[in-house]
Amino acid sequence: MSLRFARRAGWACALLALAGCGGAVRMDPPSPEPPAAAACRALAGRLPQVLDGAERTESDPPSPYVAVWGAGEIGLRCGVPRPANMAATDQVPVVDDVAWFADPARPALFTAIGRAAYVEVTISREHAPESVLVELAVPVKAALPQTG
Repeated sequence: MSLRFARRAGWACALLALAGCGGAVRMDPPSPEPPAAAACRALAGRLPQVLDGAERTESDPPSPYVAVWGAGEIGLRCGVPRPANMAATDQVPVVDDVAWFADPARPALFTAIGRAAYVEVTISREHAPESVLVELAVPVKAALPQTG
């Protein structure tokens, strides 16, 4: 087997894994501080099995701070740092009593703010952000107390 073939085969396997065809979806877990970690573990137990029609799947590596639906179409990371480009004067939309910072540089990225932990959600074009954020509002409100 040539080195070129091995590399192409490796890339193909990596792409299949990312697409959800080969198992778990790769997503780096955050390392939250202890109070946020406890809140995130509470959130993990409340997240839906189906989100906007996408089935929940495993993440790689497995983590209580990460949830994935579909073939990586929707990804959630709990306990992330405060969005670096969020200014105190930014207008933040509120969806069912949860404030979501919409990153202007990354339109598929939303971060729940003003809670015991920051929750980052990435939503692919296959899904309507409004639907996903409405469905996530219930578990976020239940597991993450409001802080501000």
